[in-house]
This record gives sequence, C-alpha cells and structure tokens, in this order.
Amino acid sequence: MRLSDATVVIRPRTTWEAMDLGVLMSQQHRRLLMTSWAIVTLPLFALLSVLLWDSPSLAVFIFWWLKPAYERLPLYILSKALFGETPTLRQALREWPRLLKPQLLASLTWRRLSLSRSFLMSVVQLESLDGDARQQRLQVLLQRNAGAAQWLTIIGVHLETALWIGLMVLFYLLLPQQIETDWDWQSLILAADQDWRWLEHLTNAFYALVLVVWEPIYVACGFSLYLNRRTQLEAWDIELVFRRLRQRLNSSVVGVLLAVCLLLPNVPQVWAAEPVSSPDAPRLLNQPLTSQESRDSVKALLEQAPFKNKESVTRYRFGDDPAAPAKSEKDGEAPQWLKTLLGWLDGRHFNTLATLIEVVLWGTLIAGLGWLVWRYREFLQTFVSRPKLPARAKRPTPQQAFGLDLNRDTLPDDIAAHAEQLWQSQPRAALSLLYRGLLSHLLHDFALTLKDADTENQVLARVEQLQRPELLAFSRTLTTHWQSMAYGHRIPAAHLQQELCDGWRALFGQGVSR
Repeated sequence: MRLSDATVVIRPRTTWEAMDLGVLMSQQHRRLLMTSWAIVTLPLFALLSVLLWDSPSLAVFIFWWLKPAYERLPLYILSKALFGETPTLRQALREWPRLLKPQLLASLTWRRLSLSRSFLMSVVQLESLDGDARQQRLQVLLQRNAGAAQWLTIIGVHLETALWIGLMVLFYLLLPQQIETDWDWQSLILAADQDWRWLEHLTNAFYALVLVVWEPIYVACGFSLYLNRRTQLEAWDIELVFRRLRQRLNSSVVGVLLAVCLLLPNVPQVWAAEPVSSPDAPRLLNQPLTSQESRDSVKALLEQAPFKNKESVTRYRFGDDPAAPAKSEKDGEAPQWLKTLLGWLDGRHFNTLATLIEVVLWGTLIAGLGWLVWRYREFLQTFVSRPKLPARAKRPTPQQAFGLDLNRDTLPDDIAAHAEQLWQSQPRAALSLLYRGLLSHLLHDFALTLKDADTENQVLARVEQLQRPELLAFSRTLTTHWQSMAYGHRIPAAHLQQELCDGWRALFGQGVSR
C-alpha cells in the first residue's frame, strides 16, 4: 500500500464528511460496483425464489441474511481502486470466492446483526486479523467512529425500506386502469394464496433491485469511515507531507553533491587537524589552574557535606537497637508514611476515595437539611401549609328505588303481618311491601349504597359484599319472586308466600326499627 498513489485526498475528516467521501467513491465506480453486485446476487435470488416458491418470505429472508457475503466484493473493488489498481469485472468476480473464506461463518452467525458491520468488515478482509489481535484492533478503532457506523446501518435500513415501498407503489401506479380496477382489496383477501404467490415474489424482486443500488454505497461509506479512522491514528496525511519533502530534497541534494564533487579537488588544503589534548598535556599543566589542582579540589568537595556525613559514636550499640534515638528526617524530605500514602493513592484508589468523600459530603448535606426541616417544621408550616379543601358534601340518601318509596315513615310497623293480610286480595302489593322493606333495611341499617339507576341484580351484587349468607339467600329468593311478579305477572304459591313472611321475621323481627 503506497499512500502517494491514493486517488483521494488523504486528510482527517469528520465522520459525516467521511461518509460523504464514500458516496463519491461509489459514484465514481458505480458501473463496476452495481454490475458485479447484480451478477452475484440476482441469480442467487432467482434460485432461492424457485426452490422456495411456496415460501416467499423465507426466500427473501435467506437472501437478506447472506448480505455480509455479498458485501465483500464491493469492498475488494473499492480497496483496489483507492490506490489506482481498479480491477476489471472479470478479475473481481474471479476473486470473490477467495474473499468468502476468512471468517464467513462468524459473519453470518453471531456477527450478522452488528450495527458496525460495514466499518469493521475491513479489519477482517483487509487486515486479516482474528482472535485477540482482532479484538485489540477493534477496541482502538471503535473509540471514535462507533456511533457513526451504527447510525449508518440504522439509516441504511430505513432507506432500504423506503426505496422498497417506493418501487412497489411505482409498480402499482404504472398498472393499466383495467387491471387496477380488478385488483380491489376484496379480491386480494378472498383469493387463494397460490393465485397471488407470483405477486409476493415480484415484491421480493423489488428488494433485490434496491440492494443493487444501495449496498455498494453502504459498503463504500463504511470503508471511508475505516480509512478516516486510520488516517487519524497513523497520521497518514503527515506521512504524505514528509514523503513529498523527501522527494524534493532528494532531487536538490543530488545536484549539490555533484557540484561539490566537481569543485572539491580544486580547493587547496589550508588547515591540518590538530591532535586533541589530554588533561596531562604540558600545555594544560602550565595554566593558572592545573588539572591536578582541579582534581584535588573536586575530591575535597566530595569529602564534605552533603556528599559525605561523618558521625562520631562514643558507645556500643547494635544496628537495630530500639533505645537508639530515631534518626530525624532530612530537611526538605517528605516522611516515609506520607510517601507510602501517596504511593497507595494511585489513579484507581484516588478515584474511589474521591467518590467516597463526595458521597459522605452529600449525605451530610442532605442529613443537615432534613434535620433543619424537622427542627423548624412548625415554623415552615406557616408558609408551606396548603389550605384545607372543603369537605365533600355527603350524598343524600335516596328515598326511592325502582319507583318504590323507601322512606321508613311510609312502611307499617309489622311488615310481615301486613303482607300476610294483603296476600289474598292484593298479592302484588304484599310482595312490593316485602321488597320495599328489604331495600329500606339495606339502605338504613346496613348503610348499603343504592342509586336511582341500580337494577335488582346490582343490588344483589352489593348485598353479596356484606358477607351475610342468610341475608343474601333471602334477598335472592325475594328478588326472584318480585321480578316474576313485576315483569311476568306470576303470583307465588301459597306456601312460598308464607315462607317469605317467615323469612322476613327471622331476619328483621316484627317491625321496622326507627
């Protein structure tokens, strides 16, 4: 790879400018890219459609899943064309089987759904890296351009979908009016699946045609992002500048050397090299400060403090004698405990300690504010207390339900006895009296909520919530006979009339409590 042969300007770019460069590269070689892509993908799509004629969705899914295998061919063409070695169509198609060998299984399995596929494909194909070397390389490359590569894939998915839908709409708009009239929604829904199978394969073919146009652009944008990242990491632009300078210097230095070689024999020798004098030379010994005196002066300085510290000891002691006085720290030197502490507080421990101190300070501040609010809560209530809302008006107790008067003043004292008197002459009035009494007891004695729009079944549902089995059983029996009388005009039998009165006395006694 010779950077000086690059067909594009090598310089650092922003991510979006790099992708724009990829679009221009794909436009420059669009005929070769689109033709090679169509020759590779369209026959495979036709084969999948024939083999899976009864499953059009599966055919287009497999075709879509194999996209990483197709994308290696445009990347090979662009990488060669970048340095002026654009291959022919025959050469590109001949190289495609060889390009599929490295890590194809990984590209079609766990790496298939990677959003950075177009950006990282160059690491496998152009750098031939795998394993730990590939992971280390990806960590370096993805530090800056990972977001742009992911956005490129997301935008590409939406653009593919939009172009696919646009082709289908265009196909529908170009239909003759007679055929368009026959294609109403009812005929499409009611027709058998096999009658419209060809239409599904036709829409799948539109997707294959969309990829012929879009996929080379997608691969070129990912490749340009990869080139831009390597330009930033390896300073390709600076390297090119130095190469140009070296070429200029080489051309000028050759001429200078030729001139020197021609003129040098004619120049007389006007000087001779003098031997280098040693410190013991006589010339140096006759100086005001001789070499020997300088040596003696240096030795005298080295024997004095701070180069050498002498100490006089007048008693016996061992090297680790605890009774010996501790040697004081040298002036200006940090104590040993401080050195140990600073050595422990490296980057990781220092960040942990800083985070802990921050948590303690915030906790202290929050606790202090909480204590102040609790300490002066009575004073703060004067400013922040909310005005009390007016009490909700109690809903008045309804006096009627189903057109029946539920006021206790309108009921007799002994409801059961009065109902027995009315059974023979007015059975409807007797049953109405018992039902009115039941509703009045539920309303006043059990505080049951009754509304004017409630039905008999809703009243039974509320009685069931009271968890009173005897009351619920009597209410169901009385409600059933009341509905039969009110809506079906069926009078209960004589023994049922007496059972209703006895049941009333068992639950509520003789009369109505006031």
